[in-house]
Amino acid sequence: MASNPVLTVTDKGIYCPAGDFFIDPWRPVDRALITHGHADHARAGHARYLATRAAAPVMRHRLGDIRLEEIEYGEVRTIGDAEVSYHPAGHVPGSAQVRVEVNGEVWVVSGDYKTEADGLSEPFEPVRCHAFVTECTFGLPIFKWDPQAEVIADINAWWAANQAAGRVSVLGAYALGKAQRILANIDASQGPILTHGAVESTNDVLRGQGIALPETIRVTPETKPKDHPGALVLATPSALGTPWMRRFGAASSAFASGWMRMRGVRRRRSADRGFVMSDHADWDGLNAAIRETGAETVLVTHGYTSIFRRWLEEQGYDARIVETEYEGESLEGQGEGEEAA
Repeated sequence: MASNPVLTVTDKGIYCPAGDFFIDPWRPVDRALITHGHADHARAGHARYLATRAAAPVMRHRLGDIRLEEIEYGEVRTIGDAEVSYHPAGHVPGSAQVRVEVNGEVWVVSGDYKTEADGLSEPFEPVRCHAFVTECTFGLPIFKWDPQAEVIADINAWWAANQAAGRVSVLGAYALGKAQRILANIDASQGPILTHGAVESTNDVLRGQGIALPETIRVTPETKPKDHPGALVLATPSALGTPWMRRFGAASSAFASGWMRMRGVRRRRSADRGFVMSDHADWDGLNAAIRETGAETVLVTHGYTSIFRRWLEEQGYDARIVETEYEGESLEGQGEGEEAA
């Protein structure tokens, strides 16, 4: 990075010297500004936290009794010699990009983001800046998402076909974000919806802060599939192909992930169907978001960093790689720190 940069990277995380704070640090620090509640970005052990009011309930649910200060989108805080504000990232409810301004120079840390409005999360808002820190989980041209309405229609049709065949439909989706995104958009009138405990616990938190979700039923050891014929079961990705699924008997399994765009991944995940759906930006979304910032310097974090950096350099950007410990959406379906949750 340039001399006296607004942000730098240490062994603990992305650091702002002027404000003496870290953004999504991966080692314990005194003051942590958190972009969202996924456990690879919101980790335990920090003395003080700052997050959006919408992200706070999930963070408290996952991290316990933490010293957490809340901030509204667009609100400006002065921390040391830095001015800080949070702006919607569109990734999951409450997710944010962190804008940091020092002596007129603006850097933005985007955390994780997607540019398609999903009907659940606060829609992504481009933030003008001199330097933009971006993920590139899906930083290859092959990754292009179909419109959400088409993917949801495919899920509804798959569920209906399984009902006609007398099968339960088990769909793997992350417990924070993707599961609720599916819930908020599917045709809940088709039948009962059952949820893995981790999904339902997150549902409870989000409902408690006023987010509308259809009625769901938590799966327990006493749950009997015959009492819920034709059900859709929303499970954590790690539950697919495990003894947890045996209780559902004749069932069809599916996995919702951006990685379903790649051949062979569905078989690798032992799923009957794959739905291409991600809470991260696709190739077009990444490029559009970067253009709209007006940034000349782009720092790429987790994902296809080497390839994406070269691409950005070819487009005329001052592009660099920043080594972090964020996970993004895992090919194995266990990313975003979800297993830690």
